[in-house]
This record gives sequence, structure tokens and C-alpha cells, in this order.
Amino acid sequence: MASWSGQPHIKGSSEAMRMALLTFSLVGLQFTWGIELTYCTPYLLQLGLTKSKTSLVWIAGPLSGLIMQPIVGVIADRSTSKYGRRRPFMVIGSFVVGLCLLVLGWAKEIVGYFVEEGEFKKECTIVVAVLAIYAVDFAINAVQACCRSLIVDTLPIPKQQTGSAWASRMVSVGHLIGYMVGMVDLVGVFGTSFGDTQFKKLTLVAAWGLILAVAVTSWAVTERVLISNKATDSQNGGFQIIGQIVRTATQLPPQIQAICNIQMWSWIGWFPFLFYSTTWVGETYYRYDAPEDIGHSNDALGDIGRIGSMSLVVFSLVTFAGAFLLPFFVKSPEEEGFTARPPAAIAKIVTKANKHKPDLLTAWTWGHVLFSVAMLLAPLARSFRVATFLVALCGVPWALACWAPNAYLGIEVNRLSSNDPSNYRRLSTDDPIELGFNSSPSLLRLEHGPDDEAVSSTGELSGLYFGILNIYTTIPQFIGTFISMIVFHILEPGKSPELSDDPIPEEPHGGPNAIAVCLFIGAVSTIGAAFATKKLKSLY
Repeated sequence: MASWSGQPHIKGSSEAMRMALLTFSLVGLQFTWGIELTYCTPYLLQLGLTKSKTSLVWIAGPLSGLIMQPIVGVIADRSTSKYGRRRPFMVIGSFVVGLCLLVLGWAKEIVGYFVEEGEFKKECTIVVAVLAIYAVDFAINAVQACCRSLIVDTLPIPKQQTGSAWASRMVSVGHLIGYMVGMVDLVGVFGTSFGDTQFKKLTLVAAWGLILAVAVTSWAVTERVLISNKATDSQNGGFQIIGQIVRTATQLPPQIQAICNIQMWSWIGWFPFLFYSTTWVGETYYRYDAPEDIGHSNDALGDIGRIGSMSLVVFSLVTFAGAFLLPFFVKSPEEEGFTARPPAAIAKIVTKANKHKPDLLTAWTWGHVLFSVAMLLAPLARSFRVATFLVALCGVPWALACWAPNAYLGIEVNRLSSNDPSNYRRLSTDDPIELGFNSSPSLLRLEHGPDDEAVSSTGELSGLYFGILNIYTTIPQFIGTFISMIVFHILEPGKSPELSDDPIPEEPHGGPNAIAVCLFIGAVSTIGAAFATKKLKSLY
């Protein structure tokens, strides 16, 4: 049995403030991911990589997720640090990410100190940039694993869906800030201080943004401290940790296995969208809407990045709206056995509307369908506006994809470590937004014991199970990378014409856009995710 000291604390005088502070680290996390996804593909293309080789670079994401998240999750689960199990990894990891981002942005200058001008310098610059991307991905996955687990550790079961909804909101805020900053010509506005290119300035902002966001959450949340765990004290070796991950992954409870299956099918679709949609929108503009002299631009990278960011700003606005509004229209576990008393004037309307609220699984299913329809139409896009519209449509499914799997996994993980896994009850039937605080406003009461005392939180193995969920998120990325590599090799084997040194050809759109084909293939897989979600619903 594990022994613990203390109870989790969250600063803040209201539920909304506590939830915001608990999940604020995800703003910086998603902003950093957004900068990488928006600019790194065209950045590598500009350095001279072909699209097929660039797709190999993005194995960094799934590889780091496959290795780092489950291992760091298990190590954090067993951590006996006096600062808690998650926050030390979050803080240290954020500084490592920041340093690697700066290396990525200033790769040419760093190589220039050691290597003279020439082809060898270009090759070394590519190597440094690729290594920096790998380092960023490995470190940021460690941070992400602990940010998600912290939410599960801190909140009681009835609040897992609410906490995950707030996490989705913070992810959407990070997306929105990232894409809006990407639209601004930072060099033109702030000059060449602290970076003479758009990409350098963005990496600098992302580095400090992540460190600040993680610092806010780490300041606001106090974790309970693990004193000892007799079941794992003698199993701290590397082979024992890997063995635990393998055993657990091969013996998952039915509900958790179903959640992981959904994640696997859906991420075959999300991977090409998140990594290549910015470049696809920019290339669509170059192919069909750009003026004739666009090929003579001195900064094709910046042009494509800004053009793609404009469409993704619309996407992030839709995601932002969906993340904030959808929880009001989706039934929450808290509503089971509890009905709020609205004002008499609107009581009938509210009661009728509540009866027709879909649950989160139903909303998630339709989110898969909407994403599939939008991406099935991607190869037919013949204008920048159509491409932007299709990307924007995916904002609602993305809000659900950031919300639903984490919510249901949090519920299931907490059920596993509770005394009665088949049941959980509401902490209060008097206040629909109460988290269960006692006379001390900073002490989060997770459950009521028989003596009405706060007891230890659940989620003891949240790091392990979220790591396994991430394995099911990263395996599709290997599949997506393999598919995109083949598609790029067949349809666009050379350097990107939009980013080459030669002027844009008179007929650059003679064949299908390779990225659009990848998006189409991903959409087909997401249809499978919709069927898998219906299967999960049958288990509840």
C-alpha cells in the first residue's frame, strides 16, 4: 500500500479560477506545439530537405511520445519528492524545452561559429536543427505527461470531465495565441533585436511562454507527497519500469482499452492535419490564388507560414469557441442524480433542454464524423478560401479530441484506485460548482469519508495510464509518417516548388497536392474512430 502526506491544494477563490490555474500550463505547452507544427516543416524545407525526408524527421514526435511519456509517467508515479510527483518534472522539462528551442532557432549561427561557409555548413545546420527538434519533442513530452496527470491527481471523479474541459479550453487558448502571433510580422514590428527572422522570434517567445505557464501552475497547485509505496519500492530499475508498462498495456480494463482504440484510429487522421495543414494551406494559395510575381519573394518561408497561420487562426477561433461552449451543451457525470433548480420563468425550457443534451461520447462520435467529411474534401480544394474553410471546420472535432479521451481516462483511472470502482457520487447536491472544499478554502476535499474527513486522492497510477494512452497516440504517427513518406515520394519527390530558389513554375498545380492526399487517407481512418467510440458507449 502507498502512504501519503498532505492533501492537494489549488489557489483561487472560485471553481473557475482554480480550474484555470490548474490547467494554465497547457497554454504554454500548446503554444510551443503550435509554433513547432506551424513553422518547422517549412523551416526544414527551406534548409534544403525534401518533403519525403522531412516526413522522416517528424518521427521525433511519435518516438518521443512512445518512449518518454510512459517512462516519465511511471517514474513520476513513484516519485517521493517533497515538491510532489509531477511539478518537478514539469519545471525542469520546461527549461530543457526552452533551451532546445533557442538552439533550433539559432542553428545557423551556432554552426557558423565552428564551420565555414559552404555545402558542409548547410548539412551541419540541418543536422543541428533536426537534433534540436528531437530534443524539443522528447522534453516536451515529459512536461505534457505530468501536466495531464496533475489534473487527474488533483480532481475527484465527478470533476474529471470538467477539469478535462478546462484543459481543452487552455489548449485552444494556446492554439489561438500561437497562430495570432504567427500572423504578425514580428521582425517588422520589433526589429532585429533578439532575432532577425520570424522563426527566431517565435522560438524565443515559445521558450519563455512555456516556462511562465508551467511556473504559474506549479505555484498555484500543491501536490500531496508520496512517502512510500511498498508495491514498487523494490521495482525501480529500468527493466522493472518497462516491464510494468508492458504488463499494464497488455492487460487493460475494457473501458480503457476502448479509449485507447479510439485514440489510435483518430490520430491516424489528426497527425497529417496537425503537422502539414499549415503548409497545405500556404501551398494551395501559391498554386491557385497567388499573383504572378509571388515566386520572387525573398521570404517564402515567412509568406507560407503567415498565410497558413491566417487559416489556422480561424481554426483556433472555432476551437476556442467550441472548447468554451460545448461543455454547456454536453451532459456531465455530475448531472446524474442531480438537477439544478433554474429560475421559475425558464425552468420548463431548461428542463426540456437538459433531457436532450447529448453525453460526451455522442458528441465525440459526431466530432469524428465532421472531421472525416472535411478532410475527405481536401483534395478537391482549389482555392485558399476553401482550404481555410475546411481547416476551420476541424476546430470543433479538435476541441472534442482534446477533451473527451482525457476526461474518460481520468474517470477510469480514478475508479481503478477507489474502494468501489463501480460507483462514485457527487460531493455536494447543494452547489453545482462546488469542488468539495472544507473550512479551509485552499484544501481540496476529494471525497467524503465516513467521518466526513478528507481522504487521499485517487489517480495513483495516472502517469502510467496516460503514458499508455500516449502510446496509442504515437503508434498512428508512425503509420502516418510512413504513409506520408510514400505519398510524398510518389507525388512530389523533389524539393518543394513553393520554397525553392527558382521562381514558381507557370503550372505548379499540374498534379494532386501530396499533403491533401495524406489528409484524405487520414479522414478514412477517422471513420473507424467513430465506430470505435460507439463501441465504448456500449460499455457504459
